Amino acid sequence: MGTEECPMNSLLKLLSTAIALLSILSFSFLHPTHFLGWKALMSSQQVADLVVRNGVIYTGDDSLPFAESMAVANGRVFRVGNNSYVQELASYGTEVLDLGGKVVVPGFIDSHVHFIPGGLQMMQVDLTGVNKKDEFIRRIKDAAQSTKRGSWILGGGWNNDLWGGDLPTASWIDDFTPYNPVWLSRTDGHMGLANSVALMLCGVTNLTADPSEGTIKRTPDGEPTGLLIESAMSLVMSQIPEDLVDNRREALLRASNLALERGVTTVVDMGRYYSGTSANLSWEDFTDVYQWADSMSKMKVRVCLFFPMETWSRLVHVINKMGYALSEWVYIGGVKAFADGSLGSNSALFYEPYVDDPNNYGQQLIESEALFNMALESDLSGLQIAIHAIGDKANDLILDTYGSVASTNGPRDRRFRIEHAQHLAMGAPHRFGKQWVIASMQPDHLLNDADTARKKLGKDRADNGSYLFRSLLENNALVAFGSDWPVADINPLSGIKTAMRRQPHTWENAWIPSECISLDDAIKAYTISAARASFLDNDLGSLSPGKLADFVILTTHSWEEFAESASASIAATYISGVRAYP
Repeated sequence: MGTEECPMNSLLKLLSTAIALLSILSFSFLHPTHFLGWKALMSSQQVADLVVRNGVIYTGDDSLPFAESMAVANGRVFRVGNNSYVQELASYGTEVLDLGGKVVVPGFIDSHVHFIPGGLQMMQVDLTGVNKKDEFIRRIKDAAQSTKRGSWILGGGWNNDLWGGDLPTASWIDDFTPYNPVWLSRTDGHMGLANSVALMLCGVTNLTADPSEGTIKRTPDGEPTGLLIESAMSLVMSQIPEDLVDNRREALLRASNLALERGVTTVVDMGRYYSGTSANLSWEDFTDVYQWADSMSKMKVRVCLFFPMETWSRLVHVINKMGYALSEWVYIGGVKAFADGSLGSNSALFYEPYVDDPNNYGQQLIESEALFNMALESDLSGLQIAIHAIGDKANDLILDTYGSVASTNGPRDRRFRIEHAQHLAMGAPHRFGKQWVIASMQPDHLLNDADTARKKLGKDRADNGSYLFRSLLENNALVAFGSDWPVADINPLSGIKTAMRRQPHTWENAWIPSECISLDDAIKAYTISAARASFLDNDLGSLSPGKLADFVILTTHSWEEFAESASASIAATYISGVRAYP
């Protein structure tokens, strides 16, 4: 890229920019998340607030994939191109940032998080990554020594597969928690461990029947072990005192700071909504935390919120009153439901049984007719629908449901989503593409699932249908990436590397190498595709003129080396052209 440009090139780029603006403005009238800044963009201002120059700027816009320089005005991208083309917008008062050759990418969008729970977990006992039984026990023992008698000890993030597969029991921790109820959620959120004090306090005994779509794990003589799966978790969770509003607001602050540190500028928050929890928790966070933070100018990252599908009519009322975009910080996404559980908890729904549990095919967490009726009403009201599905049978069930809803309600731009889409039956990738169903996936889940899936499904099933990134893309499905934080770390650069390499930590080779994807495809899944997956592509996802100037500066100076090594770090994160980290 040179420092001068011929008049014809300048004319072509101006024409390209004009076409892009017309496209953006026309689409803004077609979808409820209106293009908020178009008046400012179309003003007579010809001076940039910020010029970022002398870099390798990956725009995410196919009309101009790379640029040397970018101008920002009124918090939005004003111009992209070579240094001389953009520099003419600099004047007195313009901040000029010389990148020194560093790579810039659009701000990452994490397509699936549980933001407030993640922030709360940062304030609790952290069991993430614990790979020894003794370490699990030690952390709870340390917490018990510093917790007031009678108070709950809460924590999460444990994964029994990391220490060989043995499931924890209340007996592991009962001796040093005789005066404190304990609840420790598994990393996937589909199973948790209660100590004997908590079981007694919540009335869970050998006489307690398993709730519908839930399981109380028991010893051979019928005594509860302390493990509760799916809806059975509510037996304990419903008795845990509510987190105070101040704690949840602090959780948002902590979560936001972590996200910015990792280059995440927007999150799609699925809320405090897990199987077995109250549908009202997400609504409490909406009013008590997000609306409060937005009104007090305390938002640090943008959020797109999904709510339990059973509350769809309440969401329609909110949208009719407030619209889809409450501000440039808070967006309404749609509604979410669960089809099945998780692989690690043996509750994901499959056509064939688990190898390590031959009588178990997993759990369908909602009856098919009830799911169809809720989806039908939600879709008829114009809401976007996202449904959790892990197992191959669960994914086919949701594809069937979406097909029936679309056929019944008629054509429109729906952007149906399946959250996770981890294990697919033969032909499912083609159906995703044909039905225009979005696969909202989390690459880093496969790092632990590679060994787990082979153990639970057998090598052939695991290796033929798991995390089919490339197959989905080749079948024209839109793939959006995220983390499912706090289930996995909120770290797009790690997810990008995993999607490219598919190499678990203890493996020498890739797991299903034919499903590895390119750097370009992986970044798009965290940026422009993630934006489209939530109807946010008017404002976000690429560094195109008119869009919000959310971008990340990486430590690497070479796109080619980045593509080769799949490794980089975050040097700085900007939101609306303002540095937010460090």
